[in-house]
Formats: sequence, structure tokens, C-alpha cells
Amino acid sequence: MASFAPSSLVYLPFHLLRSSLQFLLAALPMSNGTRNHERVPSGLLPPTLHWENQLRRSLAQLRTKEKPLEGHIFLSQLKHANEDMFYRLLLDNLLEIVPLIYTPTVGEACQQYSQIYRQPEGLYVSISEKGNIRAVLQNWPRLHEARIAVVTDGSRILGLGDQGVNGMPISIGKLSLYVGGAGIRPSSTVPICLDLGTNNKANLVDPLYLGVQHPRVGDQEMEEFMEEFMREMTSVFPHLLIQFEDFSTENAFKYLALFRDRYPVFNDDIQGTGGVVLSGFINAAKLSSAASGLPLKEHRVVFFGAGSAGVGVARQLLHFFKLQGLTEEEAKKQIWTVDSKGLITADRTDLQEHKKFFARHDYQGAPLKSLIDIINYVKPTALLGLSTVHGSFTKDVVEALSALNTRPIIFPLSNPVSLSECSFAEAIEWSNGTAIFASGSPFPKFEYKGVVHEPGQGNNMYIFPGLGLGSLLAQATRVTSSMVEAASIALADSLTDEERAADLIYPRLARIRDISAEIAISVIKTAISEGVDRSPKLRKMDDASLLAHVKSKMWTPPATDYSLIPPSRSHSPH
Repeated sequence: MASFAPSSLVYLPFHLLRSSLQFLLAALPMSNGTRNHERVPSGLLPPTLHWENQLRRSLAQLRTKEKPLEGHIFLSQLKHANEDMFYRLLLDNLLEIVPLIYTPTVGEACQQYSQIYRQPEGLYVSISEKGNIRAVLQNWPRLHEARIAVVTDGSRILGLGDQGVNGMPISIGKLSLYVGGAGIRPSSTVPICLDLGTNNKANLVDPLYLGVQHPRVGDQEMEEFMEEFMREMTSVFPHLLIQFEDFSTENAFKYLALFRDRYPVFNDDIQGTGGVVLSGFINAAKLSSAASGLPLKEHRVVFFGAGSAGVGVARQLLHFFKLQGLTEEEAKKQIWTVDSKGLITADRTDLQEHKKFFARHDYQGAPLKSLIDIINYVKPTALLGLSTVHGSFTKDVVEALSALNTRPIIFPLSNPVSLSECSFAEAIEWSNGTAIFASGSPFPKFEYKGVVHEPGQGNNMYIFPGLGLGSLLAQATRVTSSMVEAASIALADSLTDEERAADLIYPRLARIRDISAEIAISVIKTAISEGVDRSPKLRKMDDASLLAHVKSKMWTPPATDYSLIPPSRSHSPH
């Protein structure tokens, strides 16, 4: 666990000065009747403290942290102390900081949340508040600024299972990526964790656990709670876009279906993951077909893992085949899904509702349970993993896929790294350097036979910031499937000539704001074409004007003037 010296200058501008100089501020002259941004009396700051050297100092302090979780804690404290500096640090060092504030480190942060908790951030809406949710929501201190919320119930955090109220870092981290990736104003973000109990036995007996310590409520009580929650959310926050995150598989599909046509809401596990994988697959299939000569419409895809993310991605991938001229029924025939019991066929009697869509009607043989047997039967061009079964893409599996394809497509998408189906190095080595690879979590570059290979990462950060920004600027009443597909295609088209020459299937993350702007334009245009926008001014803009408008709305962190005492910026609702 990280420790922080009280003398750390990270805390100086907002916390130490605010408290230690409070008595001095009372004596300072008022400016337009307010104490905001009062000047610090001479001698109470080091002579050379300024924005640039404090930025360098913060980065240097971050790099002293030996463990990723320590870095996560440090950055959380920095955001609380100096929000502008946190986001400047994030924008300037995306590849270094994103893995610390989100995957893979956020998984451990959730597991340890009740132990590492420092200060309030976000809204906690408990089952005990059922019938009184409106009053809880009204306690949020930035009611009129709220524009986007990430909501989790902590029931399926990444691949780590039920974390209960410890899932709050997921909502916090996701919103930080909205700010960094698309310039959503920090003051407009609302992290929310719904506390409906937990079935995690460790949480139920942990004296430090921050949530209610009883098992999760039943389906009927949860549905009543969710109906009240969504109704009051749109009443208290009338301009809010809502993203659902890390609900259990059944509830993820259930509440997306229940609310998507009534409120501006989307589920990132189902739609965001599906959108980013569709984008990567478009580019991967083009590379694979260029090497083999196989027509794009003849690609065959095996999904290993049939939870909410797996089936959500598979549904999104239908659009790839429809782009090639296939009907939906024809497209379905190019996709095979696999769960822990093997190939999913229609004659199985134990199928959950969401698995039935891709269940095969054309297989009559003995059950296929081995992934090797399934590969030999299907002869796929692509293998996608959303199983959270670490190491399930074994050497034999990768070699079998590589024997069938000049350039096999291998996407081990489970998060965090500890649950990934295989590593980048394994995929490259076992495929003799031919694999077209994308993962859910970051992997380093890998040199094989003198060639340096660069992995793709199917990071949802490529999609959801631009999707959110476009939906907000369009003032969309709903987030439609076409809007998600438009975001995905815009991402696929966003590669530069240099990135394409390097055989990349995703653009470099350092360009995320430019990527998000292009995605936002496509989302806005699609919202307009579908009649779900409330933005008459944008309907008349051409692409150049729309791009300029989108970029003008992106927030950039300003430099802090340390000679001034700013007003409080706490996210705390208390």
C-alpha cells in the first residue's frame, strides 16, 4: 500500500493552503463579493512553485510507486487535491497512466477498495433508500452541471465477480477516461454505485467493507429499485446520459433492453465492447484476407465465452458481415459461440436466454466440448476470447488455428491481464509471427525472429468517450444501435497511413482526442438521421463546421496559478 509524506507538494495548493490560510482569508479584501481565487499572502509559498515544475514533480512522485495499486492511489489523491493537474498529467502521459486508473489496475483497486478508501467521491445509492432515491440523488452538489453518469451495481467487476460497493472505482475510472479521452468537463461527471447487497462471502464478513452486508436482493425487488432509480435520475438530472457498467450478465441484457428505448442509456460491456471489437475486426479481417485471398464475407468466427460481453460482441460483429452484403440470418451462420460446456447448440436444454440467439441449428453430432475439436470442425479464421479463463488459448489451440490460416486473427479480450486467454508473446511465438492480435488489457511489444511486433488493444476507451461526447452534443434522447455502429466504423477508419503501414488494427491511443472527435461527428450525424437528436443548430453544419464545433466543446485542463486560493472542487456529495 502506498504511503504519502505530509510534506508532498501535491496537496499544497488545495488542501493545506485552504485550511492553514483560512484565518488570513477572512482578513483579505473581497473581490466582487466573493472569496474565490483570493491571492496568497507573500511568503506562504515556495518562491519557485509554478505549474510546470509541479507537473514534473507530480510525475516524478508517481514514478516512485513500486506497485500499480500504489500508483492508482497516488493518482486518486492527486485528482482530489488538484483536478486540473491530474488531467494534464493524464493527457500528457496516456499510455503510462491509463493502465493505472483503469484496466488492469482498477480490478485490484476494486478488490481492495474498502481497505484503500480515502475520501468520498461519487454517489452511493443503497437498497435501503428504495422509495427515497430522489432525495439521495438531489444531494449531488453539482446538480445543474451533471451531464454523464457511469452506473455500476458491482455485481460483475471485469472478470473478478461480485465486488458489491467496492465496484465504485469502475465508475470513477471510466469517467476519468471520458474527461481525458473526449474532453467531457469533470464537473459534469457523476460516478454512481448501486448497493443492492453482495454475494461475495469475503465482503459479508469483512469489518471494513463499505457496503450493506447482506446478500443481493431478488429480481423483483431489484427491478422495482431500478425503475425508481431511472425515473428519478431523469427527473433530477434532465440532461444526463447514463452508461451501465459491469452488471451481471443476465441483468446487463435485461436492463439495457428495459431502458434503452425510454432513456438515453447504453451498456458499455455489451455495446462499447462490441463496438471496439467490431472496429478492430474490420481492420484485422482486411489484413487476413489480403494475405489469404479469402473474401471478407467468408470469415468464420469462434467466440470462446458467451456471457454479456461475449454475446454482445458477437451481436455487434453481425454488422461486419452485413456490410459485406449478407442478411442477418446469413451473418449469424458465420459465428459460433462456445461456453464452459462446449459449442452452443440449439438442442441443449440448459441455455440461458441470451445464448439462444447464436445457438447452432446445423450441428447434429456428439457434443463438441474441446476448443481444439471445435476449431477442427468450424475451421475458423478468427478466435475471440471473452471467457475470463486464463491460458485457455493454449499452444495447441493457437497452432491449430495457425495451420488453417495464413494470418490467424486472435483476440484474447478478457480483463484484467491475469484472466487473458493468452499473452501477446505467446500468440506471436506459437503462430510463427503471423497472428493478427488484439487484447482487452495492454501487453508490451514483442520481438520475434528480429521483427518487433506491436499488439493491438481492444480498449473500450477508443469508443465510449466519442460515443458519449457525440450523444451529449446531439442531445440524443436515445443511444441507438446505429449510433454505436457509426462509432465503430469511424474508429476503424481513423488509422493514419503510418499506422496502416505498420499493420495496426487500432490507432495509437495517444491520438485519442482526435479519434473521439471523429467518432463524435459520426454519432451526431447518425442521431440526426434517426431523428433522436434535439440539436437543430448542428443539423445545418457541414463536416468541417461540425468538427470545429466538437473540438471547441472539449475541455482542456488549465494551468493552476499557485498565487491564488481557488474555491473548493471536492466531488464529495457531503
